[in-house]
Amino acid sequence: MRQTKLLMGMPITIEIVDDTVSEKDIKSIFTFFQEIDNRFSTYKKNSEISKFNRGEISEKKLSKDMKKIFALSEKTKKETNGFFNIQKSDRTVDPSGLVKGWAIWKASVLVGKKGFQNFYINAGGDVQVVGLNKEKNPWKIGIKNPFNENEVIKVVGLINKGIATSGTYIRGQHVYDPHNPNSILQEIVSMTVIGKNVYEADRFATAALAMQRNGIYFLERQKGLEGYMIDKKGIATYTLGFEKYVSSS
Repeated sequence: MRQTKLLMGMPITIEIVDDTVSEKDIKSIFTFFQEIDNRFSTYKKNSEISKFNRGEISEKKLSKDMKKIFALSEKTKKETNGFFNIQKSDRTVDPSGLVKGWAIWKASVLVGKKGFQNFYINAGGDVQVVGLNKEKNPWKIGIKNPFNENEVIKVVGLINKGIATSGTYIRGQHVYDPHNPNSILQEIVSMTVIGKNVYEADRFATAALAMQRNGIYFLERQKGLEGYMIDKKGIATYTLGFEKYVSSS
């Protein structure tokens, strides 16, 4: 069973291939994503993050999930030498670069707790796969050409992995270099990361894009991560272990 809904400002697709899946199972996962959006969206004036940024909620009174995200963001900041930073120049915070991957991963845990072993969750191009697809093969995930959204330039086959792409080609300059906040990221247009889960892939894809050309070397040094980088000239560079995931079809 496969369904797609527009939530969190993007299409979210859930596909569960186990025979026992029902509409109710998938609906509960979409409800979870709606709850995440209501809490973390910086575009909703009544979200918890918006109220916190306006000073209407103190840090002490934040929800467990918000405190968790803040802690994970601080951890990621340290792991990336400050290239992942949710604090903006106006002193507000925006954890969007971590929340999406975390939410997809948490959703996959919820699906697993229902007893399903073969499924796929895609939120705005960031994907968590578990088990095998309906043909009992690894899940095939396409990496888009940043200069032509209709073209897939690489296909990877994944089992029990997450994949995320951070780029400037769809949403423009939404990622910045915290060490040089006024600089424009122009050299690298797309950074795709494969990790043990989509949370790991998403947070490090954001940081690696902020690092620009150094991002792929940073990923090479990280255990359990593989990366695929495309620069403004359309030249791709990838980590040594990335090729093992590339599918021939």
